[in-house]
Amino acid sequence: MRRAVCPGSFDPITNGHLDIISRASRLYDEVYVAVMINKSKKGLFDIDERIDLIRSVTADYANVRVEAFHGLLVDFCKQREIPAIVKGLRAVSDFDYELQMAQMNNGLSGVETLFVPTNPTYSFLSSSLVKEVATWGGDVSHLVPPLVLDQLTERLRKS
Repeated sequence: MRRAVCPGSFDPITNGHLDIISRASRLYDEVYVAVMINKSKKGLFDIDERIDLIRSVTADYANVRVEAFHGLLVDFCKQREIPAIVKGLRAVSDFDYELQMAQMNNGLSGVETLFVPTNPTYSFLSSSLVKEVATWGGDVSHLVPPLVLDQLTERLRKS
């Protein structure tokens, strides 16, 4: 079975993330979406909320699994016999950082990284930018799935 992982914080998941997950799901038999737990950062959504949102918006992909992870991504991969990491690249600036990570991950464990160019529609998109624009009342409805938009709007309304 061909397995890959799409890692990230997904706070919240965007249409750009979904594009990469969708494309990976067509290339691999099983795709794990690994939701990073970073205890030093306070996210807008807690880890369980992010997992629930991702599971809901990826429900149409029968071969996608969503799990949290803490620690080294290569350990997550080893535990699940995942030989490949799939990462979307938005710009050259992403490549500089991601290449270093890919080389480190490969050196630590032999796990390969597949870089997928982001759909130009989402080349500027990040979760941070979505949160910032939404916080100031900007329209992000075209950047996130409807369920995520509802949850994002509600969360920001409460805070």
